[in-house]
Amino acid sequence: QVQLVESGGGLVQAGDSLRLSCAASGRTFNYYAMGWFRQAPGQEREFVAATTWTGGRSSYSDSVKGRFTISRDNAKNTVYLQMNSLKPEDTAVYYCAADKVLRRELSVVAGTYDYWGQGTRVTVSS
Repeated sequence: QVQLVESGGGLVQAGDSLRLSCAASGRTFNYYAMGWFRQAPGQEREFVAATTWTGGRSSYSDSVKGRFTISRDNAKNTVYLQMNSLKPEDTAVYYCAADKVLRRELSVVAGTYDYWGQGTRVTVSS
């Protein structure tokens, strides 16, 4: 079992940066791929970024590629999402998730992730 707790959200202006953190508990965290998803009001949850259990390979949605960076520190049981050049359309609740299945490719599908945090809200004003 893995528990995930996100933090770092807030209200920022367009062009600003934020770093989200996801603290995980559970001894097997180090072996899970980790992802970040977001959900805007009235929208479906969408993939943002994911990284392998080593952090050696990552995947990003087209909407955040070049602006967001996912990373992890397995010694601290923490995954990060560095968000730069934020835009109003990045406004959403951000969730981290853990995928316990070892896959050839990182999953971008929310339904394949096994554990979820409670989310942290990011609001970007124009």
